[in-house]
Amino acid sequence: MKPLFFVVSLLFSWQLLATESTSVESQVKTETKAAETKAAEDKVEPVKTTAPVTAIKPTESDLQDGPAVITLTPENAEQSTPTDIEPTQPIVVDPYKNNMIEVVDTSKVLGTETAKPADTPKTQQEKEVAVAQAEQAVIQAKEALTLKQQVKAKQSRESLAVIEQLIKAYNARNIDAFISMYDENVEFYAFPNELLFKGKEKLIARYGIVFKKLKCIKSSPIKRIVHGNIVIDHELSETCSTDPNVVDKRTELISSYQVENGKITKVLFFR
Repeated sequence: MKPLFFVVSLLFSWQLLATESTSVESQVKTETKAAETKAAEDKVEPVKTTAPVTAIKPTESDLQDGPAVITLTPENAEQSTPTDIEPTQPIVVDPYKNNMIEVVDTSKVLGTETAKPADTPKTQQEKEVAVAQAEQAVIQAKEALTLKQQVKAKQSRESLAVIEQLIKAYNARNIDAFISMYDENVEFYAFPNELLFKGKEKLIARYGIVFKKLKCIKSSPIKRIVHGNIVIDHELSETCSTDPNVVDKRTELISSYQVENGKITKVLFFR
């Protein structure tokens, strides 16, 4: 019975010792954490010393019971090398010093250059050659202009002839002669670009009925402008509805005709 009581007492004593050890360890941790918090709040900077710092050699017990701490001396620390810093402000050179760099402006201003005189003929022969060359240049320019004008004038005459035949057929109410002056794909527009109809078939359908219905039709130009393949007519149109000798309607029209290869390809009516 006594040995059993001894064992129970021993176990009870061991439990008390373990509880006290745990309490002490917890208290130490709490105090350590409070000290660290207070140091962080106070932001206590370490005291700087000018004395050289030497490495502390840990003892055998420190290596076994605590963390190893190695302290480096200033001789072992890496020294940073200075780098070139670019100045943020422009460097101002003293104008009164001799170290200024003289800048020479080599740009040229328009109109400052001296005009070189033209080479003038020195001898009589050179003068005659220069005059002949100038006269030849003038003749060539006139010929080129004259040729262009001649082409334009010929085109104007041909276009005018087409329009005159058209008006003649219109006044005679001759539908066959009238439509023969138009291209197969002729286009009729109302100013500025409203397409009225296209093609000879619609042209025949429109003017064929007009020619049969009216007793007389007469178109006479008030003013005409011819420029190459373009003919613009300001015309007076007169029609007779019942009696061929009585004009009962007069209208002024402005029409523009475009002629290509002897045929009218485009008509523009100005309303």
